[in-house]
Amino acid sequence: MKLFAGNSNVALAEQIVKYLELPLGRATVRRFADQEIFVEIQENVRGEDVFIVQSTAYPANDHLMELLIMIDAMRRASARRITAVVPYFGYARQDRKAGGRTPISAKLVANLITEAGADRVMTLDLHAGQIQGFFDIPTDNLFSVPLLSRDIKAHVDLDNCMVVSPDVGGVVRARSLAKRLDAMLAIVDKRREKPGESEVMNIIGDVSGRHCILVDDIIDSGGTLCNAADALMAQGARSVRAYITHGVLSGGAVARIEASRLEELVITDSIQPTKAIVEAKNIRVVSTANLLGEAIQRTAAEESVSSLFD
Repeated sequence: MKLFAGNSNVALAEQIVKYLELPLGRATVRRFADQEIFVEIQENVRGEDVFIVQSTAYPANDHLMELLIMIDAMRRASARRITAVVPYFGYARQDRKAGGRTPISAKLVANLITEAGADRVMTLDLHAGQIQGFFDIPTDNLFSVPLLSRDIKAHVDLDNCMVVSPDVGGVVRARSLAKRLDAMLAIVDKRREKPGESEVMNIIGDVSGRHCILVDDIIDSGGTLCNAADALMAQGARSVRAYITHGVLSGGAVARIEASRLEELVITDSIQPTKAIVEAKNIRVVSTANLLGEAIQRTAAEESVSSLFD
């Protein structure tokens, strides 16, 4: 087994190989003057079980091309099996036709990864679980709920907490976390007027006097989360924290979170944190390296991955 990394999240890859007690594979990913990407694998991978760690985070298209070219390089170097480990699958929000004459980009990206030569895909908290069906190769969608629930148990008063879904679409995810914590569940009912903006309408559930935990898969602009925190506090919540898997945090999101009524935002390192995120006073990052490392180890050994979440 050998593990390689693109440029999107080298720090996570280094933590994964530390867990696996392996060296990080040697590869060069560089650009020509016109930004064309060139990849060179600098060690023998013939007959090896190869894992490539690469999130499609900002700049998403560059990192996606890096992944595709690395897969092609491994295939042409006669790797026995190639697994694309994509902790953050960036095109997952485009999983259906949202209107007339619009693409289903998640399916297109799945096709690209398959045609490049990947034999298997491993990802974390897909925006929509059915995206697994877009791939014509085996796909493991790992869940961060066990990881986040352990952190919540260490930092939150469970006797008086309530898990909150920031929208109706995230109820299944929130219910799974609430079940692990043996906590009650509430839902924020909101209406989105246009992309990137949301209006909180109503809170379904009694949050008065509770320590509320908002849970979601992606935080981008942060507007939805900040509006939800305001609405929960207005309904009498004692405190509001948020646990989000993928911290995209684009534009002025970090400043928005720092100025919000959120006591704390906890994200994972599926996307490499920026300097602004690391320095933010109310944002904390938890590592997915052990979870991904264990899943990689079990995949290489042909053992069950789903039992990680029993």
